[in-house]
Amino acid sequence: MGLLREILGNLGIGQQHALMFALLLPFFPLLLILNRRIRERGRPALRAIPGYEILREYLGEATESGRSVHVSMGTSGIGNGATAESLAGLTVLEHIAAHATATGLETVVTVCDPSLLPVAQDVIRDACAAQGYPEAYDPACVRFISSDKVAYAAGVMDILAHGEVSSNVMVGSFGDEFLLMSEVGARNELSQIGGTASPQILPFVYASMDHTLIGEEIFAAGAYLLGKTTHLASLAVQDWLRTAIIVTILIGILARSLA
Repeated sequence: MGLLREILGNLGIGQQHALMFALLLPFFPLLLILNRRIRERGRPALRAIPGYEILREYLGEATESGRSVHVSMGTSGIGNGATAESLAGLTVLEHIAAHATATGLETVVTVCDPSLLPVAQDVIRDACAAQGYPEAYDPACVRFISSDKVAYAAGVMDILAHGEVSSNVMVGSFGDEFLLMSEVGARNELSQIGGTASPQILPFVYASMDHTLIGEEIFAAGAYLLGKTTHLASLAVQDWLRTAIIVTILIGILARSLA
């Protein structure tokens, strides 16, 4: 551990990050093992998450009605503390983009952070290419509204209030501006799904959205929506890691109590 801390220190990585790296390191071989096992044995059974199940219904309803789906990946971007949540939103977008390309469903994707703009466009482009319709890609379906969160919320509110939108999907990192957008969607009786990992914002999500993805459920989007073996293996490793952390905490409490 001391050698690892010294190496990481030379790389500019602090003691806390070195400890986290040391804790996560044993799980990389487990990820590879589980990935291979899933490839050989097929997709394992997953507990139901209503938000992901109803998303497919909402997309079908929007396709039948000829209306569009609005997608927001949060008001943060990539390269900061909210990167994981933004990537979770992009995973949801990947699923929606694949459905939209195959069925002709119109999607309206809005971003607040400029770093998400090219990534979201790439997700749409890749979905069109994967379905065999590269000419269907339209970069204008991804709209950068503003880097100011309140201004971004105002732009989304206008889209939800006046656009031909059937469903509103917002998954990512949000602040208090979430309630401004979701209330407009609720007022216009849109089908809404929201998810975030922020405990402070989850009450807003729960109160204003039809279906809520709570906390770490947003990080399971790849396993539930895309079904790739890497996502499924990652989800299984997360369960193992969670169990290991709980057992470690209990052992620590017990040892401290008996000391």
